Amino acid sequence: MSREAMFLDRDGTLIEEVNHLSSPDQVRLIPGAAEAVRQLNDAGVLVIVITNQSGVARGYFPESRLSAVHDRVSELLAAHGAKVDAYYYCPHHPTEGIGAYRVTCACRKPKPGMLLAAARDFGIDLARSWMVGDKVCDSGAGDAAGCRSVLVRTGHGRELPNAVADLTAAIELWATSR
Repeated sequence: MSREAMFLDRDGTLIEEVNHLSSPDQVRLIPGAAEAVRQLNDAGVLVIVITNQSGVARGYFPESRLSAVHDRVSELLAAHGAKVDAYYYCPHHPTEGIGAYRVTCACRKPKPGMLLAAARDFGIDLARSWMVGDKVCDSGAGDAAGCRSVLVRTGHGRELPNAVADLTAAIELWATSR
């Protein structure tokens, strides 16, 4: 049985944009995001975070810090009765970074590697799924994976001409398209 998923970019879509966020103390949900995630949870849609984390490649923080940040996101969502089913991240950068992290990979958005991995892991029907983000690379990854994509004006998306206001508006768009 293939499942429907909503892939969400993390920074600027689900949580407030902080340049190279590296500490759980920096995590702040974007207003309305928890309620939007809960709506997806209630509808039986998988919620999967898909995030580029080049701060690891650049040596700004260790890869191990990401689990603490994601735990904090989950804790804040749980306080609103919402949950993320999985987190996928790319710690690489093709031109900046140290050691094995400085690499051209298949997972860094706009490539679809993280979405394809989640689809395999969870039996996701990508044609029924959506990618929501605040950068063109987010919609590029969704498009490359065969998802519908929508951009939001939170985070880096403030000036995007075809973007919707926020995650709540993206979920409303998804709900009306079903």
